[in-house]
Amino acid sequence: MVTHEEYKLSDSDYAIRIDLMTKVFGIDAAERYFEDLPPTAKTSETYTALLHCYAAAKLTEKAEELFERIKGLALPFSALTYNEIMTLYMSIGQLQKVSLVVEELKRHKVAPDIFTYNLWISSCAAALNIDQVKRILDEMRCDSGCNDGWVRYISLITVYVNASRLANAESSSPIETEKGITQREWITYDFLVMLYAGLGNKDKIDQIWKSLRMTKQKMTSRNYICISSSYLILGHSKEVGEVIDQWKQSNTTDFDISTCNRILSAFTEVGLTEKAHDLHLLLIQKNCSPTNEKSCIGV
Repeated sequence: MVTHEEYKLSDSDYAIRIDLMTKVFGIDAAERYFEDLPPTAKTSETYTALLHCYAAAKLTEKAEELFERIKGLALPFSALTYNEIMTLYMSIGQLQKVSLVVEELKRHKVAPDIFTYNLWISSCAAALNIDQVKRILDEMRCDSGCNDGWVRYISLITVYVNASRLANAESSSPIETEKGITQREWITYDFLVMLYAGLGNKDKIDQIWKSLRMTKQKMTSRNYICISSSYLILGHSKEVGEVIDQWKQSNTTDFDISTCNRILSAFTEVGLTEKAHDLHLLLIQKNCSPTNEKSCIGV
């Protein structure tokens, strides 16, 4: 395209080329290509593309240097640029830096998107800062960009926070597993499930849940609450029933009346009465009616 000059490359074309060069020739080649671009081609899209390459490779120092460079430019960067550096910090466990990036985003008057909020919420949840999660949810509700997809996402997280009691002592301790996945990492996976539920992507939820179960990690009530709530929000009662069966058969967590009641109450409190009704009927079908006063295990 460049040689024959038959097309004028757009900003997106340059950005895509940076990504492709990274995959084929490596980051060094992509860096050289970016630096050799004419000034007019060094746009918010090409800067973000290079930042994405650094973040994906977990090149923290280079990513931070580029991000500092970006902040000094008079270019119209979107939330995507900030999301890239936030994703990097999440992937390397530097959770405290995610909130600092959000502060930068607000300082530059950039509108956050649902992915910004998800990364921010995930970092706070992984740090077990549930009060901050609630404050972020309140901010999302007041955001002028809030749409139906955001509302579903907010409702789902609210159900999760209300029903799972993340702040208890059990939830704050690491899970001892052969792969060494900590409780904080589990919480991040849970919020990823909820993000895809908010976006209506059942396939991704299926993939994550299958992968987590295959690791043979110790599940807690919170994990089952998260996945069952996600399926229920999307209207997949069959999958909810399967999760309940798995939950009942698990020998690592309790499935009792109080947990069932917390889920039902949480759905009711956020106005999802129809979903609460569906779950109530499903529990009755599974011989786990929340009206029973005994444990559901072994029923």
